[in-house]
This record gives sequence, structure tokens and C-alpha cells, in this order.
Amino acid sequence: MSFNDNVQLDPSQVQDRRGMGRGAKVGGGIGGGLILLIAALLGVNPQLLEGLAGGAGQEPQTQGTAAAACKAGTDADARVDCRIIGTVNSLNAFWPAYLQQYNVQYPQPETVIFEQGVSTGCGTASSAVGPFYCPTDTTAYFDPGFFQELVDRFGSSGGPLAQEYVVAHEFGHHIQNVLGNLDQAQQDPQGPESGAVRVELQADCYAGLWAKHASTQPGPDGQPFLEALTQQDLNDALSAASAVGDDRIQEAATGRVSPEAWTHGSSEQRQRWFYTGYETGDINRCDTFSAPNL
Repeated sequence: MSFNDNVQLDPSQVQDRRGMGRGAKVGGGIGGGLILLIAALLGVNPQLLEGLAGGAGQEPQTQGTAAAACKAGTDADARVDCRIIGTVNSLNAFWPAYLQQYNVQYPQPETVIFEQGVSTGCGTASSAVGPFYCPTDTTAYFDPGFFQELVDRFGSSGGPLAQEYVVAHEFGHHIQNVLGNLDQAQQDPQGPESGAVRVELQADCYAGLWAKHASTQPGPDGQPFLEALTQQDLNDALSAASAVGDDRIQEAATGRVSPEAWTHGSSEQRQRWFYTGYETGDINRCDTFSAPNL
């Protein structure tokens, strides 16, 4: 899913903290249980998260190299960090306009690009966690290196929409936070029909919903950020969704599938719910909590 060449990017919507190191530990978070449930697009080793209690304040907010390099759609097509910025710009244009029809206000989340590790309102996280959303500071966090891991370790086909899907999924958690559904992951943390799985599949559906409208929703200059989606784009996004299914990760890691330990849903479920959002373009069809069969 390529960007329109002349569309103007807004790097101010993304903090670039690369080169700052891991930073100080953060107190006052929401606890290790919930951050593990909402953090990554895949199962996370608890040892990869540190400092979930105690410590000093958050890292200072600064703008790094991305602010100078990411100006237009051509930059988003050429660079992963600029693609994150462009996708964030598109999401921040789409969601307030879409939610307005339901009389829901969209508080714009923060977004951070980092490397190695980062301090957040939910604790200090290693890059190995993958992309995550922290509801305490309403911020989505991305290490651009994850997108190569998605291909090398998890077998995704790659491609722009595969990466954009990841960003849109984390913003889906922000929408759940706004609508009051996100905490269901903590209340029912694992299993094939659990609240955690339903939260993740709904975020996949919200990502598909954005993909449906991304090429027609105008940005601030009246031009959509993204060009029309192709079948190859859709295949790339579905490949990424499949790559981070609980069953696929478990089988690769242990040689067996254990649905009772699922927290994100199977490869088939993640593909199907993304496609439901994309095919219908209707947030009401993303109600995984009422679905009798996931």
C-alpha cells in the first residue's frame, strides 16, 4: 500500500527516541500482567519486560532523525521510519472522522519510535517485546527493526501493508481504550475464547477497517495519504496477521499447539478478523466480544 508521492507527512505526531538507550525505569504503571497481554503482536517472554514498578521518570520527549528525513509520501515509500510516521498520520486522519458519526471523540495518541529499549508509562520494555500500546500514557511504541524480524523469524511475506497493519493494530488498541474494551484482556487473560484473544482479534479488525478507508480518507491537505490497496497489499497484510498467530508461534517454538495458553488468536482467526474489517468497513462488525465463534 504505497503513499501518494506528494502527500505531506507530519513528523511532529511521532517522537523519535532512537539513540537514547533504554532510559530510566518507570513507576506507576498498570502491572506486568496487562502489559504482557496488550504489548506485542506475539507471545512475550516476561523477562523481556523490566522495571514495571519503581524508578524515576520517563525519558524526555525529543525529535530525532526522522523529523528531518520524513517529509513526503516518497519518503514513506523509501524508509521504514517514515512509513511508520505516514501510517500514524493516516490513522490520525481516519479515526476522528470515522468515530464522529458515533459521537465519539478521538483523543490523538502519542507514538514513539525507539531502539533496544524504552521507558513507558507501563514500565521499561526491551525491543524484543515487539510493538506495543501502553494505555497508561496512551502511547504506541515501535522499534523499526521488528519489521525485519517479522519476515526473518516469523515468515511474513513483508511488504508495506504488512508493516502498516502492525501500526494500525496497535492504534486499534487505542480505540479499544477509548471505547472501554481494552481492560477485558486483563480480566480474562488466556484461552481460545478468552477476553485477551477477543481484544487482539478486535484490534486486527480495526486495522482492516482502517485499510478499507485509508486510500479515500483525506488528510489535512485534502489528499489521502495512501494509494488504493492492491491484491498484493492485502496478501502482505494477511501474511503478517498469519505470522503472529498463537498456533503458528507455539508450533514453531515447541512443536505443539496449546489453545489453552492463547492470548492473541490463531493465524486463521487473525487473518479472518482483519479481512472482516477490510471487507465491511463497519466497526459494528468488529464486535468480537459478542461473537459466538471466533
